Amino acid sequence: MRRIAANIGLVPVNSQHADYVAALSGWQRARDVVGGEDHVKAAGDKYLARMDSQTELDFQAYVQRASFYNATGRTIEGYVGLMFRRAPVAWEGGPGQAYSAPLAAFLCDVDMLGTSMLAYSRALTWEILTTGRGGTLVDWEDTMEQRAYLTYYPAEKILNWRTERVDGRSIATLVVLSETVEAGGDEFQPETVEQLRVLRLVTAPAADGAVTSRRCVVELWRRDEKDGFVMVSSVTPLRRGLPLPGIPFVFHGARHSRTDIAAVPLDDLIVLNLDHYRLNADYKHGLHFTALPTAWVSGFERGSVGKIGSTAVWISEQPGGSAGFLEFVGAGLTTFESAMDRDERMLSMLGTRLLESERKVSETATAIELRQSGEQSVLAAMANCLSESLTQVLRWVIWWGSTEAMPDDVLRDQALFQINTDFGQRGLKGQDLQAVVQAWQAGAFSQDTMLELFRGGEILPAGRTNAEEQALIVKEAAARSAAAGSVGAGAGGAVGN
Repeated sequence: MRRIAANIGLVPVNSQHADYVAALSGWQRARDVVGGEDHVKAAGDKYLARMDSQTELDFQAYVQRASFYNATGRTIEGYVGLMFRRAPVAWEGGPGQAYSAPLAAFLCDVDMLGTSMLAYSRALTWEILTTGRGGTLVDWEDTMEQRAYLTYYPAEKILNWRTERVDGRSIATLVVLSETVEAGGDEFQPETVEQLRVLRLVTAPAADGAVTSRRCVVELWRRDEKDGFVMVSSVTPLRRGLPLPGIPFVFHGARHSRTDIAAVPLDDLIVLNLDHYRLNADYKHGLHFTALPTAWVSGFERGSVGKIGSTAVWISEQPGGSAGFLEFVGAGLTTFESAMDRDERMLSMLGTRLLESERKVSETATAIELRQSGEQSVLAAMANCLSESLTQVLRWVIWWGSTEAMPDDVLRDQALFQINTDFGQRGLKGQDLQAVVQAWQAGAFSQDTMLELFRGGEILPAGRTNAEEQALIVKEAAARSAAAGSVGAGAGGAVGN
């Protein structure tokens, strides 16, 4: 093992990108809010400031009385539900074509842990909606199964990166990933250690000094109590006996798939959600001290007044003795109620309107479509960005087992992963269905295009290929023809008799 170079004045391998440092607190805030009440309250005074002169016990009671309205988590759940209302479409070799056996097996288990591509893309979408960033490492298992597999890294695990202009394109030439791996212990209590996976794109010079090729080098660094991080291995992955021409890591984002960090997609919603939480804490605090009336007496001997209730009798020997209750009067708490109502309305406006109460007046289908078009356009743009990055992942997977020189040589019509962008509930019906069939009969488009329109219009099952549908059509036509022939023969026999 080699000692980390930080001890001789160089930049340590666990250095964090400046943009990573700036974004980390926002990611943690997003995870706490999406995680719900337990996560927000566990943060203590990070999201709820202490009142003056509050003891630790008073503050804990203050926190526990509050309720957290998890509008952000519900909004993400609604977004994911809309985007996966229809299953994503994966192509290999063209729309509607059957998958090859290796890709079909991969789509059923993308990470060698039993996760399907559908489940992986759904979990990825939830992650991107939460932090706006993530990444997928496409690796090759070369000992037992001889296949490509994926490893997902959340935003917090992508510590550092560098992008350079190579052959007219901006590509990643350095990616540093944080991992936790087992390093001893037993099967019941394994010991773990922090590990850094460093992926570098280095140049291989020729004898005359000219650059001939680029290759990906993977280094593993582990934390050592004495020496900090030390390198434990450095390998050059090979594919068909040649080094990889690029780093097999794909960045995912809500707005793009570049290395740049974009804002958390629901940041405005998160800030407003925390404001609602603080208002609720003050409201519940006020209710705790003002909702129950307080008894008071005048003209009674000290200690002569006991319990309160219909079975208790209070007797005063002093003339003019009196008793009563102190009750809260005023509009102080109603201002908190109004503020919380305002926040809830704004949360509904910033979200998908899934949090919005039912409208008391009827709306036409056109009015509803116009009202929701803004939210749907944002969702569609996000779905297209994720489709683009997942298509890059699929290209890497297909490239590992193909003969193309570069992953980019696997073209769009050979590999495509598309997340649903139609969030409406209306499929092809009535006149629309007839119009599609008539256009096909008139030669306006191919039968494959017609079947794709049927699939998008929820007429055909999403998992059935065009070839399978055409085979079913031929099979049913043959069955009808055979049935018609048997009926004709039976009728002829009856007439002859």
